[in-house]
Amino acid sequence: MKTFVISLGGSLIVPDDIDFKFINKFKESIIKQSKKNKFVIVCGGGSIARKYIDALRHESLSPKELAMAGIRTTRINALFLMQIFGNKANSTLPLDIKAVESHLNKRNIVICGALRFRPDSTSDGTAARIAMHLGSSFINMTNVKGLFTSNPSTNKDAKFIPKISWAEFEKMALALKFKAGQHFVLDQEAAVIIRKQKIRTYIIGKDTKALQNIISEKEFVGTDIYG
Repeated sequence: MKTFVISLGGSLIVPDDIDFKFINKFKESIIKQSKKNKFVIVCGGGSIARKYIDALRHESLSPKELAMAGIRTTRINALFLMQIFGNKANSTLPLDIKAVESHLNKRNIVICGALRFRPDSTSDGTAARIAMHLGSSFINMTNVKGLFTSNPSTNKDAKFIPKISWAEFEKMALALKFKAGQHFVLDQEAAVIIRKQKIRTYIIGKDTKALQNIISEKEFVGTDIYG
């Protein structure tokens, strides 16, 4: 039985309004695949977290205080998703890696948000650390189909990157300055972790078919990071 860690972008859970169509497809896919696999789903904060963080910047708060607003939002999203999955997932929210492991020993689906504060980190970093701890593959689901040469929502000439090495991806990530609530497909901490630990990483959009194909080791639409 394989274990997969999924970083589920908050932009997919709550874009503007809650995307029930996507959430139900995601739930069905995970439950179907959980008969033969285990999953840790780490929820992001998305636009809600960014709104809180942007508002709090006017209060001259410290980077840690801004980050904590984002962390709390990821946990709210995780609690919501836990209710959606019902008895198929954990019933209490894990707040550290030991709790994640404990739940994973009892269930095949574990849902959480960010576990604790780390400087210059997002829920992607949390997911990468869990993947490192469990020795599992890492799937990042975001609001674009994969990695591009630049932000495709603001640059129509951005080119899609189907495959990239850990080192090349890390270079792209580190070229950006970290900012709480940032938009890049995977945070800088996660990029460093997957390169150092050689974690097979996939970046895909909201297409649950791509998710199923990765799990089934079939071709998929997205970005493959390895080598």
